[in-house]
Amino acid sequence: MTPQLQQAIKLLQLSTLDLQQEIQSALDSNPMLEVGEEGEEEGSAPAAADLATPLNGHDSAATTVDNPDTESASEWQNDIPEDLPVDTRWEEVYQSSSGSGSGGEDSDFDFDARNGTTDSLQDHLQWQLNLTRMSDTDRSIATAIIDAIDTNGRLTISPEEILEGMPADLDIELDEVVAVLHRIQQFDPPGVAGRDLRECLLIQLQQLDPETPWLREAQMVVDKYILLLGSRDYMQVMRRSRLRENELREALNLIQTLNPTPGSIISGGTAEYVVPDVFVRKIRGRWTVELNPEIAPKLRINADYAALVRRADSGSDKTYLRDNLQEARWFLKSLQSRNETLLKVSSKIVEHQRGFFEYGEEAMKPLVLHDIAEAVGMHESTISRVTTQKYMHTPRGIFELKYFFSSHVATESGGECSSTAIRALIRKLIAVENPRKPLSDSRITELLSEQGIVVARRTIAKYREAMHIAPSNERKRLI
Repeated sequence: MTPQLQQAIKLLQLSTLDLQQEIQSALDSNPMLEVGEEGEEEGSAPAAADLATPLNGHDSAATTVDNPDTESASEWQNDIPEDLPVDTRWEEVYQSSSGSGSGGEDSDFDFDARNGTTDSLQDHLQWQLNLTRMSDTDRSIATAIIDAIDTNGRLTISPEEILEGMPADLDIELDEVVAVLHRIQQFDPPGVAGRDLRECLLIQLQQLDPETPWLREAQMVVDKYILLLGSRDYMQVMRRSRLRENELREALNLIQTLNPTPGSIISGGTAEYVVPDVFVRKIRGRWTVELNPEIAPKLRINADYAALVRRADSGSDKTYLRDNLQEARWFLKSLQSRNETLLKVSSKIVEHQRGFFEYGEEAMKPLVLHDIAEAVGMHESTISRVTTQKYMHTPRGIFELKYFFSSHVATESGGECSSTAIRALIRKLIAVENPRKPLSDSRITELLSEQGIVVARRTIAKYREAMHIAPSNERKRLI
């Protein structure tokens, strides 16, 4: 595999953010590449196709990724029939942009916003501890307690274990550890340092206004009947607590406002950004696919440096300039190939899944890599690279291209139904079920069968678990 082909394949599988970094790296290492000025006319700089013309008559290896010859892109465009249900706006492919990956002097790139992280839960608690008046001994105990709190805000060891880990010369008693623990439990976020779910919820209830409606009932239910709540045995809760159904319902409504994992509020991770690679819009009744012009800057070859190739006298200088010019042309050709391939694949996906864009997930059709590969004349491995970590912005949200691929199950009429559509039907059935008598997996199977969709009960269970939907016995609740 030639270096040019390797580069083309590498660019093809990069995500948008990785591509911006790769472009910046190429700009930093190759003096022949530069960013075109914003608002520049199309003819004011060497055209991308001209710059991609190989030196010395050698073919560019990038074309082997998706095109059998250098004219395939224009031929494919000319072959599009007028009544194609999906429009592709090719003029958007090389639109000038000052994307965040350009690294130019006028870029609004915010390094701190992109790379900054929030404090961890321990940092957040330690900051509050530094503002709390305590003796040195109590501060040592508090530090040990904070270190034993996990990311969910739960205390992972008992006060007895904390006492055993303290230095013997401090002469600390268990009551002191418990007293400091109660002080830590008053820190933000509410419910932090609870030893179990019961204590975590009780801490939050204790911090509410005493005049809060149904507070006493909620505290009683959490304190004494938390296990019965977990099994949703409401009849036992009402019988033992002597609460009426409406009273238990109000108490449960208050309990459901609490956070069982208070530490999750404080995140120590770096924010992850999703930048769409293509936009899908419906314009005058037709679905249009456009490349995102902001994902990469408009690159060109520096005309002044390129002219030096002919004027260079020294053999080493001329070789250096020619090598960089060749690499710059290969890089631009690889970028062009990536954009064309991404646009072709996205257009075919939208054409195949028009039902989804019109009506939602229930209208999703079965689709596999081979279908798109055959439609655009590429290998399945190329389609796999194109659809990995590439995102499509649609009126229904942002989706990874792989989202539109799914297996199928047979219908009684002899047709096929997408697994994505089946998941949507399962969610729809569960959303309208009677909460007193939730639908079992077997019942969902019967309801789908009535619609002509033959699905095994274990398949329903697998799809339900994949969507993080609890089984019927755990979904049961009071109205």
